[in-house]
Amino acid sequence: MAEGYLLGVDIGTYSSKGVLVRENGEIIAQHIVPHEMDMPKPGHFEHDADKVWWHDFQEIVKGLLEKSEINSSQVLGIGISAIGSCVLPVDANGQPLRPAILYGIDTRATREIEYLEAILGKEEIFEKSGMYLSSQASGPKILWIKNNEPEVFRKARWFLTSQAYLVYKLTGKATIDAYTASGYTPLFDIHNLCWREELASYITPVDRLPQIYWSCEIAGYVTDKAAVETGLASGTPVIVGTTDAAAEAVSAGMREFNDMMLMFGSSIFFIVKTTELIKTRHFWSAPFLEKDTYAFLGGMSTAGSLTKWFRDQFAHQEVEEEISTGRSVYQLLADLASQSPPGAKGLILLPYFEGERTPLNDPRAKGLLFGLSLRHTRGDVYRSLLEGVGFGVRHNLEVMEEEGVKPERILATGGGTKNSLWMQIVSDIVKAKLLIPQQQIGASFGDAFMAGVGIGLFKDLTEINRWVKIEKTIKPDLETHEKYALNYRLFRSLYEANSPFMHELSDYLVDQDII
Repeated sequence: MAEGYLLGVDIGTYSSKGVLVRENGEIIAQHIVPHEMDMPKPGHFEHDADKVWWHDFQEIVKGLLEKSEINSSQVLGIGISAIGSCVLPVDANGQPLRPAILYGIDTRATREIEYLEAILGKEEIFEKSGMYLSSQASGPKILWIKNNEPEVFRKARWFLTSQAYLVYKLTGKATIDAYTASGYTPLFDIHNLCWREELASYITPVDRLPQIYWSCEIAGYVTDKAAVETGLASGTPVIVGTTDAAAEAVSAGMREFNDMMLMFGSSIFFIVKTTELIKTRHFWSAPFLEKDTYAFLGGMSTAGSLTKWFRDQFAHQEVEEEISTGRSVYQLLADLASQSPPGAKGLILLPYFEGERTPLNDPRAKGLLFGLSLRHTRGDVYRSLLEGVGFGVRHNLEVMEEEGVKPERILATGGGTKNSLWMQIVSDIVKAKLLIPQQQIGASFGDAFMAGVGIGLFKDLTEINRWVKIEKTIKPDLETHEKYALNYRLFRSLYEANSPFMHELSDYLVDQDII
């Protein structure tokens, strides 16, 4: 009997990744496809669903089958995750009607948020959805399409998110998992796990929204058409899947209640697995991936996107050195930052370059670099950027604890964990251990395991410890932690003092159609 394998695919902001995994967790092949993110206007972030999501999925399957030299019939199950929640309107034939509007970094629907809060009531939204509206919410973005692109809205049969579109392309089924559906605020009733039909006149009829399942449930099977387009075997089971951060939590080894996954990607995202739905006014609560599990979650709008911005704008010397020496430009920048002391000689950066999610929930927040003098170097600026993200993580953890949530283990994952200086900075600032898993492939690895749960190879997601081991523990330096005291206090005060000016500027830029 031929050996069986599990396929996991994750679509990210700047690249897509896929893995083929044996039932024992051994990876036999992996494939990465880079892509770009479109920004047609400031504050608008998009992907072409076919040219990015579907194209990448096809290329990944092709690459994995070629590298592994297995027959597609040996793929036992398929799990997919992707950035989310996104908004992609498709017509009755499943064809995208416009580029997909991305997750919380896209801040176009600020006015729609204000309208929905005014008409529905901010507290009523919170009571029904378990969270306030923010740039992360999909409901206001659907309303933005209704207000700004009425013909697209009229033709839309489904408003799908990212992984839901790929599952639809593979199976013909419009599905979404309960965890991702919670990002469709205010359309999702978090208590009854269903769409809110009473909001049809305000946003959209709920029959345009996909059917809700648990993440590991089988959504359908690869159709003959999808088999021809992908090279997969017709009839292969496809699970419902989930958003990338949740799959990343699985791949990081999250199994116990009060485990926290802290993902360093283009943005920061974190999830704490809880035993109950926690009402929170600064963060988000949601059903998690399986029945009777819940998630307490939040995130920062920018993290790795800041280091990419710095690389593109100020690191031309390092880019050239990378070409000539082969050393990663980010390692070269980390070397530069390591020459700056903790506190970056008094530089403090607010990392709110695209607004901020938790705990501020302020899409009009702006980035700020405070304390500049002629003695500062690029290394100081870059270190202040890394520290600014660390201060943002600490801010989240402190407000979480005020709301009664304190993680017992912090599992750090994502591309940012490759930067050992950054991980030490964050550990020192938050005064907590960071556990870094041995396997750093990311969400696609979790997708493969979830597919295994879906087809019955594993009892549930708590068995992920059969696949994931901790490779490294980053311990905080208490002396260095104390050195950050002033900078962190000023970090908190700088936003409080400057937020009115940030909002005034943001409103002006919107009114002038600059952003």
